This record gives sequence, structure tokens and C-alpha cells, in this order.
Amino acid sequence: MDVENKARVQKVSLQDIQEAKHVIGKYARKTPLIQSMFLSRNVAGGDVFLKLENMQLTGSFKFRGANNKINHLTKEERDRGIITVSAGNHAQGVALTGKLLGVKTTVVMPEEAPQAKRDATAGYGAEVDIHGETFDEAKKWMHERAEKECKTIVDPFNDELVIAGQGTIGLEILDDCWDVDTVIIPVGGGGLISGIAIALKSFNPHIHIVGVQSENVHGMKKSIDEGKISFHHDDFTLADGTDVAEPGDITFPIVQDLVDEIVTVSEDEISKAMRDLMQRAKVVAEGAGALPTAALESNKIDEKWLKNKKVVSMVSGGNVDLQRVSNIIDQFLAPVHPDGGIG
Repeated sequence: MDVENKARVQKVSLQDIQEAKHVIGKYARKTPLIQSMFLSRNVAGGDVFLKLENMQLTGSFKFRGANNKINHLTKEERDRGIITVSAGNHAQGVALTGKLLGVKTTVVMPEEAPQAKRDATAGYGAEVDIHGETFDEAKKWMHERAEKECKTIVDPFNDELVIAGQGTIGLEILDDCWDVDTVIIPVGGGGLISGIAIALKSFNPHIHIVGVQSENVHGMKKSIDEGKISFHHDDFTLADGTDVAEPGDITFPIVQDLVDEIVTVSEDEISKAMRDLMQRAKVVAEGAGALPTAALESNKIDEKWLKNKKVVSMVSGGNVDLQRVSNIIDQFLAPVHPDGGIG
């Protein structure tokens, strides 16, 4: 079975992604793809390009999928009001889209959600309901509220229309770098990597796709390793945008079929990547957005997929608390590169 037909069996096709590009085109930005000379010369030995979704509306790729989903809801589904669960980025994407389309929005967020993301979500006009210590506890409460109040659920990742919206990033990568060899993508529940993988592999099945998760929370990697949907959550992670302990039943088979490997990185490696993106590339990335850079810097990806290759490293979002940025700067106060070069 070819790649595109696999995706069709799994309910999301290249045509769905192309249609999503048309739907969200009047709202979402096409984000830049820029070369990082630091990562290219000093780390990978190839040409490394950063896909800057931190410059998307709401500061994250999540706006794409949320916007595509809500634009496809019926009037009756919108009139009931929509509800979702998120640690912050999907929350903002749903909240802004709800504001743009005049839809009443409720967002359930876990207690671990950063304050900046809570404030931004409320600022877009959504009702913010803080419930549960973790994403998975918040998700359970979201489903209970949705059933009790007859609200329409906009799932953060396990939804065909959300996946198609995220897949538009893959089309943009191909527009700017059609001969890309390797693409490195953060993974939480799997919506982002599923959409991009369908778009890229439909064009060229030889593109090597790498997922990156935190060592502390990597439900998708554990699921792939065990061949079935599994749970993994050991501790807090700086990559709160990927703090999902269990992948969805829609995203898991897509990742299983189309993603070539998933690697994990430590919290220290995430911190260092955030620092280096700020210092060398002048890019503010949240923990999840720094996962691909962390994988590159910590040599978690075989050099055969990097050396003399064209590599795209996703910066999935930039919604990070200033206090967290300050802590990271304090942690690495000594300059890393005496020449002070720009990445």
C-alpha cells in the first residue's frame, strides 16, 4: 500500500490537508523557514532550517488545526458552544478562532499550565476552567463537562480536521524546500507529526521524519515501542506543550506507519536548546518548540540523516513564561560561544 493510501485508510488524506490550507488561508500566517548557520555548521554538518511556528497567530502551530476544525462545525454545533482541553497552545488557538467566528468557547486547563498561557487564553475571550494536576486529568473533566452541558468538543490532537490543519505546515515546508531530506518534529499527542508526515510522505516517501519527546513524558514513543497505545508520564517536563501521556487512536496508527523514529531528550537538554535558540538564532522557543534542537545538539539522531542533508527543525511554539526564560538564562549565565556569533 502506498503512503497516500495508508493515510486514506487512516481517515486523513493529502486532499484533506490541501483543503485545510484553503480554509485557514484567510486566517493563519505562512510562517518563515530560515537557515540556522549555528546548527548547520556546528551541529549537523548539513543545512538546517528552522520552521518558525512561534511566529504563527497565538504563537503556536495549534492555531492551524483549531481553526480548520471550528470552521468545519455546523451552525448547530457552534451554537451549543465549544469546549476543549489544553495546557495552553491549543487553548489559545481555539479561543482566538472562537473570537473570530463568534463562537462561545470553554477551555479546561490543568493546574500545571503556565500562567502566561492561562492569561492569553482568557484574553482571547474564552472561559478558562482550571481542573486537575495533569493534562489527562483535565481531559477527563472536559469530557464530563461536555456531556453535562451538551458542548461540542474540539480535541487538541485526536481529530481528522485538526490533523489536516497541522498538515498544512508540511505543504509550506515543501513550498520553501522541496528537496528536504529530514524533518524533526516535537511530539505530544501526535496531531502535528501526523499531519506533517502525511503531507511530506505523500510527496516523497523517502523524507526521513523524526519525532522528539521528553524523557519524562513520552507516551507516543512507548506506544510505538510496544506496538499498542500505552501510557507514560514520569515527571514534569519543560516541554509542557507535549505533556501528553497517551496518544490518540487516530494519531497512533499514522505515526506508526509514517514516522521513521522517535527519540527522547532530557530536561537539561531542553533547557540548553531553549538557551541556544535565544542566543544563537535569536528565536524565543518554549520547551516543546525546542525539542528538535535538543535532539540535534545531543546527537540523538544518526548523522547519516543530517550530514550534507537538508534538514528542517520545527520550532512549534514560543509561548513561554518570562520567569522560565529568566531561570534558563540564569542557569546558563556563562557565555557558550566566545565569538558571540549569530545563528
